[in-house]
Amino acid sequence: MKKLNEDFKSGKFEQVYLLYGEEGYLKKQYKKRFIKAMIPEGDTMNYAHYEGKNIPVKEVIDLAETMPFFAEKRLIVFENTGFFKTAAGAELADYIKEMPETTYFIFVEEEVDKRNKLYKAVNTKGYAAALTMQDEEVLKRWIGQILRREGKEMSGATISYFLGKVGTDMENIQRELEKVICYGIDKATLTREEIDAVCVTQLSNHIFDMVDAVAAGNQRKALDLYYELIALKEPPMRILYMLTRQYRSLYFVKALMNQGYGKKEIASKAGLHPFVVGKSMVQCKRFRMGQLRQSMEEGAGLEQAVKTGTLSENLAVELFIVKQSEKR
Repeated sequence: MKKLNEDFKSGKFEQVYLLYGEEGYLKKQYKKRFIKAMIPEGDTMNYAHYEGKNIPVKEVIDLAETMPFFAEKRLIVFENTGFFKTAAGAELADYIKEMPETTYFIFVEEEVDKRNKLYKAVNTKGYAAALTMQDEEVLKRWIGQILRREGKEMSGATISYFLGKVGTDMENIQRELEKVICYGIDKATLTREEIDAVCVTQLSNHIFDMVDAVAAGNQRKALDLYYELIALKEPPMRILYMLTRQYRSLYFVKALMNQGYGKKEIASKAGLHPFVVGKSMVQCKRFRMGQLRQSMEEGAGLEQAVKTGTLSENLAVELFIVKQSEKR
């Protein structure tokens, strides 16, 4: 991101950019900044947007060859094309090498293959920016900046509590933080009270709390959390799937911890957000490897029982929670 910010500051842009990664909020924000910086507001003659598969490459190239209309730049934005995982973008890869100096491309993708011909062409001609999930410290600083702009503050512990409730997706964080700020409009310091009053707990965090209750042998709390999800219209089988997935995640994290890996290394190997890994590292200490393996197997067994009609969906989840709690 440092390179992108430097380019915005200097006003000197590469001809081609690729914004990729799982953090949708950052990709959306940088895309908007590029459009605003390169194309005057309301200029529809020199801006084009293509999205999805089956983009007409020859049509794009014809447009890219056209001189901008009473302007210095022509900007073409591509989103979720799949060009960076298949050979479909090979023609564009060849074209990029000779494109007119007045034409600029912005690609916005979730996944890329760095061996891909178009990826290599972008890297040579312009810049490929990986916009990945941000770690806890970065998210905390970002939240702090938003709060200061609004004349508000939160303690570090309260920000951690907020993240634990709403998750680490930046778009959701911004949405939920706006609700907290509006609810506490008359307060300079925002607390858990405002967070609990208006924030929606993400399903993954609700599941985490359920496993925490199970680990503590608090069967009543685990069941109460389950019934809360049912009241929110979450399907029982989705809840069972999420519970089993959490035990699988804990098993993987604990195995890596036993091999001596730290939080960042585990996050990379497990494909999890460092904030989630940090919480999981604490939680999995309350289980033995054998318990986690058995919980995964029992979850799979109950899912099979539902599919064969032996158990109802609701009863299967209740049995799973009760059985896991009794083990503690």
